[in-house]
Amino acid sequence: MAPTCNLFKSDKYFGSNAQFRESLRRPTPGPNPTKRAASYPRVVPAFTIQAYQRNTVTDAPPKSKRSRQHKVGNTAFRKYYARGDFPISMEFDTYGNKISWKVPKENLDYHHYLPMFFDGLKETEHPYKFFAQQGVHDLLSHGKNKILPVIPQLIIPIKNALNTGHPEVICCTLKVLQHLVTSADMVGEALVPYYRQILPPLNRYQSPSYNNIGDEIDFSQSKRENISDLVQETLEILERYGGEDAYINIKYMIPTYESCMLN
Repeated sequence: MAPTCNLFKSDKYFGSNAQFRESLRRPTPGPNPTKRAASYPRVVPAFTIQAYQRNTVTDAPPKSKRSRQHKVGNTAFRKYYARGDFPISMEFDTYGNKISWKVPKENLDYHHYLPMFFDGLKETEHPYKFFAQQGVHDLLSHGKNKILPVIPQLIIPIKNALNTGHPEVICCTLKVLQHLVTSADMVGEALVPYYRQILPPLNRYQSPSYNNIGDEIDFSQSKRENISDLVQETLEILERYGGEDAYINIKYMIPTYESCMLN
């Protein structure tokens, strides 16, 4: 038994264990192990009482959601079109493509068809995009007194289209909104109670944005594809056709907007 005891009591054995135990007591490597609290300040929310404490750093502001785009996905318009619920077809002529209506547009049920076509404004693929946009303009051009009762059903499709974040969809929706306001009497005033639902998305694009494109030419204004210009035009049309309370409600939702009638 003596050799065994001498083996366990050897300096080599105790030395390795001592080094191992010593390594466990060592602090984690860092920039300054003796002052770890000062090297790693806490991140706290801005404009709070915690921002006045020592060894703290305020959190960065959130990123703007202006460039964030939401997935369009399959709309109800695409399902109805594939099922053959619309009395329309594609017609080709020398001037381009247009919609051929199998039923006179004046005889259509606007409570049923107009919200379905407005839901298709989110489409970005052909031919759904063409049928939805051209169908909306055709119905608004021939609707007259049938448009005003359908206004409550159009608010959700307009809001969803503006919230997509796609520049193409937003420009198309703004043009349709302008046509909707001028399509019939009292439509502009009927939209005033719904400004809180349709105007907040426009607040992101109300101020002009200038893109540095070098020596190239920007044709977006001539093609009416500049979102800032379309937003300004749409707000001015809403004010002109919205009655006395239109400007107050627009100013409440978009503080940077200035009246085109008072000034």
